[in-house]
Amino acid sequence: MSATASPGSASAERVEGVHRLPTLLLTLTGPDRPGVTTSLFGALRADGADPLVVLDIEQVVVRGRLVLGVLLSAGAAPTDEESMRDAQNRLSAAETTAAAVAEALGMHLETSTEWGDPAALRRGLVVVTVLGQPLTPATVAGMTAEIADAGANIDRITRLAAYPVTAIRMHLSGADARVLRPTLASAASRLGVDVAVEASGLHQRATRLVVMDVDSTLVQGEVIEMLAAHAGVLPQVAEVTEAAMRGELDFAESLRARVSLLAGLPESALEHVRQAVVLTPGARTLVRTLKRLDYKVAIVSGGFTQVTDGLAAELAL
Repeated sequence: MSATASPGSASAERVEGVHRLPTLLLTLTGPDRPGVTTSLFGALRADGADPLVVLDIEQVVVRGRLVLGVLLSAGAAPTDEESMRDAQNRLSAAETTAAAVAEALGMHLETSTEWGDPAALRRGLVVVTVLGQPLTPATVAGMTAEIADAGANIDRITRLAAYPVTAIRMHLSGADARVLRPTLASAASRLGVDVAVEASGLHQRATRLVVMDVDSTLVQGEVIEMLAAHAGVLPQVAEVTEAAMRGELDFAESLRARVSLLAGLPESALEHVRQAVVLTPGARTLVRTLKRLDYKVAIVSGGFTQVTDGLAAELAL
């Protein structure tokens, strides 16, 4: 067992910390097996008549190695010297108990005690989701460096998906989503990944609506360019598209200009293109997963209903 601080060493906090909360972090590591979590909490439960409070808990197993982190407090924030000593003693007893459990299980225990504002434990919580294919060490390093530079701390990382894209979710504390969002969006563009930044809260558990574009989002490529290829006017259509991208034409003007180039194309070309449309890698899995989670999924497009209607029916959007 190694301890970076002990509950009894918090005397420097007594004046400033009378209304703050002493906490004990237990980190248990070692071979995974059934009953580890039960053994630890069962022993802590029997530690005394006054219950400890679990402020946070995280457990992960990587290739048979368990990491279990538990943040405890002794209850309400101390308001006088006597309640402060009582809180310190109860956390010291919990530390001793946890050490005995770790020894019995042949595992390693690290402990850390500090004083903090209870409300700060729930302040600045942000969830960052990163998707990439592939997701490289350079990408993870770049994104986490931006997070650290913003003064945020990564409390937990979990993997959401491995195929056809790799997706990880990072839970942050001490962060401001409004500040992080443009910073991480810029980094994601530079690193070639997608990112979503949102404040943590109950809204993440609610049923939500996901709406996506069709061309170059739900499907690969642009339908109008596929039709233009059938008509033999792809270069001309691409030229109009580039003019619109440069701001020389608005959307309505560019759409009319491009569609006018398709004059004379047989209607059968629409069905050929519909059959040739290829979903973006992961799109079908994304839609299926969202629907399984009871999300509502929709598409919006300025393109051809002869194609989008078929996609909506195929994916039950």
